[in-house]
Amino acid sequence: MVTGVAAGLPAISYSQEDYARLEGNDAKQRLVDRIVGCSGISRRHVAVSPLLDDVEHWSTAARMCRYQEEALPLCKDAVASALSQTGTDPAEVGLICVTSSTGYAAPGLDTRLARDVGMPSSVQRLLVGHMGCLAALPAMAACANFVRAQQRSAVLVNAELSSLHLQPPPWDACQQVVNALFGDAVTATVIHPGRPAGAEHGLKIIDVAAQTDTEHEDYMSLTVGDHGFRMGLSPHVPEVLERYLPNMVGDLLSRHSISLTDVHWWAVHPGGPRILDAAEHSLGLPPEAVTASRHVLQEHGNCASAGLPLVMAELQRRSPLAPEEYGLALAFGPGLTLYAVLFLGV
Repeated sequence: MVTGVAAGLPAISYSQEDYARLEGNDAKQRLVDRIVGCSGISRRHVAVSPLLDDVEHWSTAARMCRYQEEALPLCKDAVASALSQTGTDPAEVGLICVTSSTGYAAPGLDTRLARDVGMPSSVQRLLVGHMGCLAALPAMAACANFVRAQQRSAVLVNAELSSLHLQPPPWDACQQVVNALFGDAVTATVIHPGRPAGAEHGLKIIDVAAQTDTEHEDYMSLTVGDHGFRMGLSPHVPEVLERYLPNMVGDLLSRHSISLTDVHWWAVHPGGPRILDAAEHSLGLPPEAVTASRHVLQEHGNCASAGLPLVMAELQRRSPLAPEEYGLALAFGPGLTLYAVLFLGV
């Protein structure tokens, strides 16, 4: 049962207008202005600001070192807050799962974080890497399986610092979109065998569904290069989502003899305005169904795997899923893969 989500955000933030001034010049200002104007983003938090650091030419090794420096304190803040929200003793946590597509090291965040927040040396560890924006859902499902089997609590940490991966110019239109879209965030999600006394609301994971379209696997990509991780995002991704979402979601709901009208709570990964439009239109959702997702996109940008937990936290703050009501979370990533998790309020 998901009982609490907390976030850690870098202290640095800048507006899309700041970004436009940074990226634009006489030759490409019109393109940058158009991308920024269509992004649906107001501000983004970043661990490394291109206004302050010349990150473009850093080596991958330098970016990985900076990731460890920047991510650990954010993770500690998020985990401590999530444990406090739910009244969870860190010494009782049985599993810590760290998910990221923007930084790696061994030993890394998992061992250092467990040590620093007071988890036992016997805590089990799981690292989910390079699954992109969708990673929060399979990682959450894996944590829930552990909790059910072991009857012990788990903590899921999504640590994404995309600002470390600004690529060297020249930037084509696709790379300009990536530059304008991604923000940084860390989230911590606590999953319990039951609802603890300190939690007012909980989300029980009922079922999981996935759909991979390997024919268009190149539409989303994340490759390791000499200058960090290069992200690729095709403008045709929304078309794939519109093709597969109705059947995937319909099959998932039919397994439980429910329909779209029985879903009261929609957490859609805030991957961008057209991603949200595709989910809204293909499923026939009312505009208010993705209001929380658009709010998170506006305030934080696309935070990769940390984006969906931010939406879940926003939904639970605005309109917590009532007992026996259904909620659905959707996320998308390289593969090209779609993931869905069905929740029940408890």
